[in-house]
Amino acid sequence: MTRKSIQMLLTLVILSLLVGGSLVSAASPDTRISESIATLREMADEPDAKAMASLLREAKGVAIFPSVVKAGVLLGGKYGEGLVIERDPESGTWFGPSFVTMKGVSYGLQFGVQSTALVLVINNEEGMQSFRGSKKFTLGGDIGIAAGPIGRQAGASTDVELKSAIYSYSISKGFFAGLSLEGAIIEIDDSANKLYWGKPMHPEEALHTRAQDSRMKPLLEELGKLMEKAS
Repeated sequence: MTRKSIQMLLTLVILSLLVGGSLVSAASPDTRISESIATLREMADEPDAKAMASLLREAKGVAIFPSVVKAGVLLGGKYGEGLVIERDPESGTWFGPSFVTMKGVSYGLQFGVQSTALVLVINNEEGMQSFRGSKKFTLGGDIGIAAGPIGRQAGASTDVELKSAIYSYSISKGFFAGLSLEGAIIEIDDSANKLYWGKPMHPEEALHTRAQDSRMKPLLEELGKLMEKAS
C-alpha cells in the first residue's frame, strides 16, 4: 500500500469516527452542563474576555461546545457536542437548554488530533431562530458567523457594528481567540434533549421553557459572573 493510500485510509477512518460521534462516547446532558461551566470559567480568566462579556450582555443566546475534536491527515474533520440557551436581553431571563452537535470537514496541510472549547454568542433573532429549528444548518452558509473580536480588535473590528448573527470564541491549550467556523454544521441532538427533559422535546419548545432547573443554575451563575466583566 502506498503512502498516499495509507493517508487516505487514515483520514477516512478519522472522519467516520468524528462524524459518527464514535471517537468519544456521547456525553450525557449533565456532563455537557458541567463541562460548559468549566469552559466559561477558563475563558473568564483570560485578559481578553471582556469583549466577549460585552457581547454576552446584549446577546439573544449562547451555544457552548466544551470540546470540539479536530483530526485529520491532509483531509480532516471535527465533531463536538454542546448546548444552547436563549436569553431575553430586557429581563435577563434564560431559557432552555437545547442540546446540539457540531460536525465539519476541513482541507489542507494538517495532521493529528486537537480539542478546542467553543462559545458562540448569538447576536440576533436570525441567529437564535436557526437553533430553534428542527433541521441542521451550516455556519457561514445558512447563517452568518464571524470570529469574535478580542483585545484591540474589539475597537477596530470591521464588524464592530455587530452585523453578524453569531460571534465565535475558542480556547485551546490556554490560547484564547476569536475563531472562524465557516462550513461547520450544527444539528439538533434529539436523544440528549429527550434524556434531559424526560420526553421528546422540540428545540423551539425547549428554548421557550425558562431555565430554572437546579441542574442549570450553576451554569447561569457562571454566565452572570462573566457578563460582569463587561462593566
